[in-house]
Amino acid sequence: MSIRSLFVFIAFISVYNISYAQETKSIFKGYPVIAHSDTLFFVKNKLGSLSAVERAERTSAKVVALSEDLLFVSDSLITVKDSALIDIAYKGDVLLSLSKTDADSVRMDQEVMAKAYRDIVAENISTYKKDTDVTELLKRGALGLFIIAIMVMCIYFLNKYSNRFNAWLRVKLHARISGFKIKNYELINSKNELFLIKKVLNLIKIVVIFILVYLTLPIVFRLFPWTKPWSDSLIGFVLNPLKNIFSAIIDFIPNLITIAVIVVVFHYIKKVIRFFSNEIAAERLKINGFYPDWAKPTYNIVKIVLNAFMIVVIWPFIPGSNSEIFKGVSVFLGVLISFGSSSAISNGVAGMVITYMRPFRIGDVVKIGETTGAVQEKSLLVTRVLTFKNEVITIPNSAILNGNTVNYSSLAAQDGLIVHTTVTLGYDIPWATAHELLINAALASEGVVKEKQPFVLQTSLEDWYVSYQLNAYISNPKRMPAIYSEIHKNIHTAFDTAGVEIMSPHYQAIRDGNASTVVSPEKA
Repeated sequence: MSIRSLFVFIAFISVYNISYAQETKSIFKGYPVIAHSDTLFFVKNKLGSLSAVERAERTSAKVVALSEDLLFVSDSLITVKDSALIDIAYKGDVLLSLSKTDADSVRMDQEVMAKAYRDIVAENISTYKKDTDVTELLKRGALGLFIIAIMVMCIYFLNKYSNRFNAWLRVKLHARISGFKIKNYELINSKNELFLIKKVLNLIKIVVIFILVYLTLPIVFRLFPWTKPWSDSLIGFVLNPLKNIFSAIIDFIPNLITIAVIVVVFHYIKKVIRFFSNEIAAERLKINGFYPDWAKPTYNIVKIVLNAFMIVVIWPFIPGSNSEIFKGVSVFLGVLISFGSSSAISNGVAGMVITYMRPFRIGDVVKIGETTGAVQEKSLLVTRVLTFKNEVITIPNSAILNGNTVNYSSLAAQDGLIVHTTVTLGYDIPWATAHELLINAALASEGVVKEKQPFVLQTSLEDWYVSYQLNAYISNPKRMPAIYSEIHKNIHTAFDTAGVEIMSPHYQAIRDGNASTVVSPEKA
C-alpha cells in the first residue's frame, strides 16, 4: 500500500467514525425501565399526565416491588386490552400501559409489544427469585469461597516461587553483571544493578497479585444479585477509561495528521534557512551589508520565531486546548514567566542588539567596565571573559549594552595596538636624551612591532618635572601584561645605565646630602 493510499484510508476511517458517532448520538432510545441492575426496555412517550420519565420510574418501582412478593406466579402477569391501551397487570395492579403511539415509535404491533414486555418483566422477576433462593445462595457462596481459595493459593505459590526465582537469578547474574556505564561514567554499579533488578521483580509480583485480586472480585460479586452492581463498577473502572482513550485516539487521528503535516512543512523551511545560514557563515554566499558572523544568531532568532508560529498554528488541534483548565494553566504559567524573566528578557534583547552592533568577536581582547580579558563565549544572555589572571568573569549583556566597551583586538592585526606608559623626569634632563632612552627601551622589548617606530609625547610640563609618554606598537593584545612588564624593565635598565634618575624631584640644584637613586652598573 502506498503512502497516499494509507492517508486516504486513515481519512476515510476517521470520517466514518465521526459520522457514525454523530448518528448514534442523534438516536434517542428513551428512558430506561431498570430492575435489579438490568435494563428491561425503554419508554419514549408520555401518557396522559405522566411524562416518559415518570412512566419509566413508576414501572421500575412496581417491577422491583413485585419481585419481593413471595407468592408471585408468573402466569398471573397478563396483558389486558382497555380501549386504546393495553395494560401489563398483575392481579389487577397495572405495571405499564402501552398506547399505539408507543408501538409505532418502535415499529411494532401493539399487542406483540405488550406480550414481549410482559415476558421480559416475568423473566426478570423469575431470574431474581432464582438468584435469591436460599439453596442457590448457598451454592453460589460455596463457589465464591472456592474461587477465593484458588486466588489465595495462586498468590501463595506466586510469592513462594518468586522469592526462589529472585535468589536463583541473583546467583546467576552476580558474576555476569558489571554495572551500567555511559562512556566512562558508571551510572549504576553491579551491586545497585542487582538491587534494582530485585525491586523490579518485586514490583512485577505486586502488580500480578493486584491483577489477580482485581479479576477475582468481579467474578465473586456477580454470583449474588445484591453485589452484581459492584462487579459492573469494578469492570467499568478499567473498561470505561480504555474505551474513552481509544475513542479519543480515533477522534484525534485527523488532527494528528494535520499536526504532522504542519511540523514537516516547518521542519523543511528551517532546513532551507539553515542551509543559507551556513553558506553565509562560510562566506560562500555574500550579501552586501550582512556580515558572516551574523548568520548563526540570525538563524537562531528566525528559528525561535518559526517555532513560536508553528505552536500557534498547532495549538487549536491539541486535545483539550479549548478547555478552561488548559487555558487557566497556560495563563498562570505565562504570568509566572513574565514576572520571573524580566531581567532575562532584557539580557536577551541586549544580546541580540550586541550581536548586530559587532563590538567584539570571540577571542578579542576587550575591556568591559573594570574587566579586561579575552572574550571566551557570547550567548543570548551573558558574555564570558577570560582575564589575564585566568579568571572567567560572566557579564550580563544588559550591562555591556549600557556601558562602554574597549576592543584592543579590532585593529591590532592590521594597524597595530599602541601601548603607552608615562615617565616623569626633572627639567635638568634634556628632552632629547629622554626620548632616545625611552624609544631604545621600547625597541629592545619583546612583543613590540619593530617595523613601526615608537614615539614619545611630552604630555605635560609640571612645576617640578616633565611628563614623557612612551608609545609603542604591538600586534598581540593577549600579551599586553607581559609586554608592559618587559617595557618597564627595559626603561629601568636603560635609565640606570645612562645615569638618569627616574623621579619627579622636589629638590634644589644643591643636594642636602642624600645619595642618588641611580643604580650603579656594578650593582645592576
